[in-house]
Amino acid sequence: MRIISGSFKGKKILEPKDKKTRPLKDLAKESIFNIINHSNKFKIDFNNSTILDLFSGVGSFGLECLSRGVKEVFFIENYIGVLPILEKNLSNLKSINNCKIIKKDIYKDDIFNNFENKFDIIFLDPPYKDKNINIIFEKITDYKILKKNAIIILHRHHKEEDIFPKNFKIIEEKKYGISKIIFLSNLS
Repeated sequence: MRIISGSFKGKKILEPKDKKTRPLKDLAKESIFNIINHSNKFKIDFNNSTILDLFSGVGSFGLECLSRGVKEVFFIENYIGVLPILEKNLSNLKSINNCKIIKKDIYKDDIFNNFENKFDIIFLDPPYKDKNINIIFEKITDYKILKKNAIIILHRHHKEEDIFPKNFKIIEEKKYGISKIIFLSNLS
């Protein structure tokens, strides 16, 4: 897996040896950025965006964002089997100071209350078997961490049928092999 565009184009992203982490595939990642950059459905100034990468894993989405010149990325990850790889991937890019790794459990720790930032893009890539993402959507709403015109990008198994709170609207959905990418906006 590599960074596909931007200032770190071609840089290899280290991957875990275990089966618990499922890094975002390059085809899906490239498609996400093509949709963000070329769709008239979004009003995001990507270069001035602040990104929240939830369930970061090895950081492939956030790293791609950094390579493409976003303002800031927050990586949220707590799995000890992947944290050293995420840290190594970031250190391999050298001189990056516009990102932060938060080593917390999204469900157990109150991470949302501590953000001073509001986000333009939240990338949400939970394990395929995770059935609790509604809790995350509730926290996003309760803590008001989205900027106006922000989007949430959700990576799920293509057979998963999630129910979203009424204040979130699906803008676009694309399938890639066994996964799907869902783009949502907040209506409130």
